[in-house]
Amino acid sequence: MKRYLDCSASDLADIGKADLLYAIRASEGRILVSETIAVTQPLLNNVTNAELAASQGADLLLLNLFDVDRPHIAGLPADVPPHEALRTLQRLTGRVIGVNLEAVDPAFATEHNDFWQMTAGRAATAENARKLYQLGARLLVLTGNPNNGVSNQAIAAALKAIRDEVGDEMVLVTGKMHGAGIVRESGSQLIGEQDIALFVENGADIVLLPAPGTIPGMSQEKVAALIAFAQRQGALAMTAIGTSQEGADVQTVRQIALMSKMAGADLHHIGDTGFLGLALPENIFAYSVAIRGVRHTYSRMARSVNR
Repeated sequence: MKRYLDCSASDLADIGKADLLYAIRASEGRILVSETIAVTQPLLNNVTNAELAASQGADLLLLNLFDVDRPHIAGLPADVPPHEALRTLQRLTGRVIGVNLEAVDPAFATEHNDFWQMTAGRAATAENARKLYQLGARLLVLTGNPNNGVSNQAIAAALKAIRDEVGDEMVLVTGKMHGAGIVRESGSQLIGEQDIALFVENGADIVLLPAPGTIPGMSQEKVAALIAFAQRQGALAMTAIGTSQEGADVQTVRQIALMSKMAGADLHHIGDTGFLGLALPENIFAYSVAIRGVRHTYSRMARSVNR
């Protein structure tokens, strides 16, 4: 297997878990994951936000608010059957597709009717994980959206069941980008070594951490220490911008990118609410250039999906 940096669509179409993890690890901190919201009106109307993210250099595409019981990606051709949505997106972009699931803690669950409200088809359950694999997802991120009451303990518990169901087939990513409705798990208390150890013990392949400069108290030094701990446990680490700073100016995004790389990130995530639905396209491009230069960025942008 080769580095993910060098992979074409044909290399990624049927890539297995072990090869995908090797390809990421071999790329030495130069892989960009762009998250988009599956159900919002696309910025370009008849082109999915994920396709737009791919056009700016994103290597992996992560979908938020994708409901396994009502599969839908806004912007796909109207004749795409719901059960073919993820596979169609992979075919159109040539990228590995991941999906978020949320582990709501009953002790903190709250009723609300805002944009992020939970649905059963987005819950972090073994059944939903199996459905996502059957639909074509190859990477799962167990995390939480704003105000949904997702705790590290609930993530760890859900992870164990999901590992038993699809752990041999799917790359499992765990962690929070922000408090997700739990004040005591916010700021510098968002995640610690004990949480990371539990995640890895329960089957996490990749630990998700807030990127330096995104969460109060998450300095480059603190994130670097947590990443080093995760890597000593055998996991990879992904830093994340989940605080709408994907909509900040390009200079800020470049700074976060370089701090994340200096902290030791194996993968770099950029969030979905620059505009509502995806990061500012120019920030996806800027992040890519910051962590690997124009050669790899242009290569990812230009490489035909027919290769």
